[in-house]
Amino acid sequence: MAISDVKEYAHLTEADVEALGAEFDAIRREIEASRGERDAKYIRNVIRLQRVLEIGGRVVLFASPVRAAWLAGAALLSTAKIIENMEIGHNVMHGQWDWMNDPEIHSSSWEWDNTGAAKHWKHTHNYLHHKYTNVLGMDDDIGYGLLRVTRDQRWKPFNLGNPVYNLILQLFFEYGVAIQHLELGKLAAGRYKPGTAGRAEFERKRSEALAKMGKQILKDYVVFPALTGPAFFSTLTANLAANAVRNVWSNAVIFCGHFPDGAEKFTKDDIDGETKGQWYLRQMLGSANISGGPVMHFMTGNLSHQIEHHLFPDLPSNRYADIAVRVRELADKYDLPYTTGSLPVQYFKAWRTILKLALPNKYLRATTDDAPETASERKFRDRATTATVDPVTGKRRGLRTALANGRRRFRSPASPRL
Repeated sequence: MAISDVKEYAHLTEADVEALGAEFDAIRREIEASRGERDAKYIRNVIRLQRVLEIGGRVVLFASPVRAAWLAGAALLSTAKIIENMEIGHNVMHGQWDWMNDPEIHSSSWEWDNTGAAKHWKHTHNYLHHKYTNVLGMDDDIGYGLLRVTRDQRWKPFNLGNPVYNLILQLFFEYGVAIQHLELGKLAAGRYKPGTAGRAEFERKRSEALAKMGKQILKDYVVFPALTGPAFFSTLTANLAANAVRNVWSNAVIFCGHFPDGAEKFTKDDIDGETKGQWYLRQMLGSANISGGPVMHFMTGNLSHQIEHHLFPDLPSNRYADIAVRVRELADKYDLPYTTGSLPVQYFKAWRTILKLALPNKYLRATTDDAPETASERKFRDRATTATVDPVTGKRRGLRTALANGRRRFRSPASPRL
């Protein structure tokens, strides 16, 4: 059930894992030593671009009763919100630019343009998600407490609504992120008893969440529309559209990085006594990239390099493309998978998982040890689980080779996987 021994699954020895970790540490030191004015100029230019797009969109929306102006204003505002949330806010709050010692671009002071409170997000995302990436029972981002995205999650009748829940989550993704820190499942389960410290803590977090949501709603749907006077209602709908576009895009990018085939899940057993090398390996196996060009990378906040982001969440996002070259080389060297694909392909795979797992496991063919969206070291129980060396080419034959051989077997009509 999911991966309980990352070394065994990866076909690596303990020495291999620590050697891999040392190579990742070397990449980190190299990037940290080379940060400088070029990087600082990049993020300042991005912030300027975002502000020009937002101001431009707000100005155009004064004429929003005209359809062309509505479309232009909504498009400019959508783009500005995507850039602010993904390439600026997300990355600034990861501390990627703290080395600049600029109070305007510092993780301790940035508050982003959506309904989620930055301090809450930094706990659920920076700490829980990035420390316990895809660890069942530890990482709340596995289905966001709403979706069943792995057969390791026990099926309940509630899961029949998987597709509907995700459609709603897409449109209102900022609100899903905003309430994630409240852990409403615990409230529903009666774990926040009145008069207890847990209840007091919940009420404090709820007040903070509602305050941020209120400010954002007031800004987007009252203040800015009111500033356009007679264009109030058309500006209001343009703001609604911009937020919906940003929400759907953010949801798609994040799901492509965490839920397509090849983004593995792990058990709590796997992180007991976890070393830095094992942590690096788990990040690499638990993440997936989106292929594309510079525009795609920029508009995803460079989360198209999700593998690199999970390996080095606090290094500047503009360096991920260069880091990716080095990570691919290490994947080749250790014969490890490097999961990537186009956005339509990755998104299709994530949606396929969501649709399938609305059903109980008994209606699915594959098992939790060998399914498209989850696997464990037990799938290799009848085969070697450490790397060998090809006697002809001298190349290492490890996990990637084993997975490729497994796929060839699964293509036979006798053993389909669902």
